[in-house]
Amino acid sequence: MKTAKLSLDTHNIAHHLTQTLTGVEAVKQLFEGQMGIDETVIRQLLSAALHRGGDFADIHFEYSTRNSVVMEDGIIKNSAVAVVSGVGIRVVQGDQTGYAYSEDFDLKPMLHAARTASAIASSGEVSLSESFRFNELVPPDYYPVLETVTDLELVQKIDMVKRTEAVSRAYDERIIRVTVSMMDALNLTQVVTSEGSILRDTRPMFRMNVHCIAQEDNNIQNGSSGIGGRVGLDFLKQKDHAVNLGKQAASEAILLLGAKQAPSGLMPVILGPAQSGILLHEAVGHPLEADFNRKGTSAYSGRIGEKVASDLCSIYDSGTIPHERGALNFDDEGVPSAENILIENGVLRNYMHDRISAKHYRTNPTGNGRRESYAHYPLPRMTSTYLANGESDPEDIVRSIKKGIYCQEFSGGQVDISNGDFVFVPTVAWMVEDGKKTVPIKNFTLIGNGPDVMSKVSMVGNDFAMSEGIWTCGKDGQSVPVGVGLPTVLVSEMTVGGM
Repeated sequence: MKTAKLSLDTHNIAHHLTQTLTGVEAVKQLFEGQMGIDETVIRQLLSAALHRGGDFADIHFEYSTRNSVVMEDGIIKNSAVAVVSGVGIRVVQGDQTGYAYSEDFDLKPMLHAARTASAIASSGEVSLSESFRFNELVPPDYYPVLETVTDLELVQKIDMVKRTEAVSRAYDERIIRVTVSMMDALNLTQVVTSEGSILRDTRPMFRMNVHCIAQEDNNIQNGSSGIGGRVGLDFLKQKDHAVNLGKQAASEAILLLGAKQAPSGLMPVILGPAQSGILLHEAVGHPLEADFNRKGTSAYSGRIGEKVASDLCSIYDSGTIPHERGALNFDDEGVPSAENILIENGVLRNYMHDRISAKHYRTNPTGNGRRESYAHYPLPRMTSTYLANGESDPEDIVRSIKKGIYCQEFSGGQVDISNGDFVFVPTVAWMVEDGKKTVPIKNFTLIGNGPDVMSKVSMVGNDFAMSEGIWTCGKDGQSVPVGVGLPTVLVSEMTVGGM
């Protein structure tokens, strides 16, 4: 790599290379060749960032390509290609963060960003001596991909979208509208820290979603399905996802045409495997992110070592699940990903930490420092959050209920971090009567309190599954991909509210 490359027009280089190369090869050559940043430049940037002092500094380089195809009402409504590239520079002193970024890889604007970030510092523990050395670390790879979805020609992507749309429309004449979207991205990240670490990562991402609208007289219902993750073409070749997604979304919309109004009140609630993990993500995951606890604004603040859930509950957050949507080889602060236990047999053991909160709690960062892009500073964020397998047969869980509800899919929810109160909207659910799932139900919410609901988990199934790789988490204006999962779970009592 040569410093001279820094003065080149990186946007023109990116355009030229993406015309001649595809997938991982293109991104690697872009970053390691034409957009290479050598140690001399890195030393200059870190020195500028720390010239006022500071406890820690890092540099986050990013080059991403993002592609999307959307089909609606039988026509391709949108086909887009976006290139996102830039560098973010952060200086940390105590609990304070100075952050600035540049969309240009030329040395002058990068140095300006470094000096801007340094304004937060007035003293500190870090300086770069002449003997300071960099060490390139090679973490485990949790999403090896030989061919990415980005390698597919646009015509092949459009064909897959069209086939999916056709399957949905053919499912039932009451399907009146179908929208299919397909997204793929390839992100190359390089993180350099004032500890001397250099880490590089190529992060693939794929997602496909189908949304159907069914109508019968004045009754209109929606159905959806999706798949995704840090996967490649081998994943798409394993089964005909176009057929599966098209049928699933259409069948859900048709099912809901016959759904009954849900009851309301306190009753047992069964959370189905996989997608119901979104409740865990919101009601437990966010309140265990360490910045909320460091500030004392979480319902779990100061409760490490306390009983906060049923003995049946062991909850983890892990960036190491192969090809999961929330997987990371290292986080956006250069900390290797790990499997972190948060709650063990009902006892709170740990929070999810970035470097700032870890220093505050005098512990190690957990690999949860994440950011949306180079233009954002990292925050404690979840990766893939899940409740571990139990011992109960899922059918026994259903048979144990005289009257309750079974929730299979959700559209999302929200939680008040300060007290743990939440509201969730199930989209696919059934009544459970005399130990059997009976009629589908609609138009209701689940209302509860995170710690309270977790204390009422009375049975945990042995059918653990991760969700389909479709979830995106928002926090402080930043969105990041995440995974959720759990086995079938019985909550002995929860409030079911009508809409």
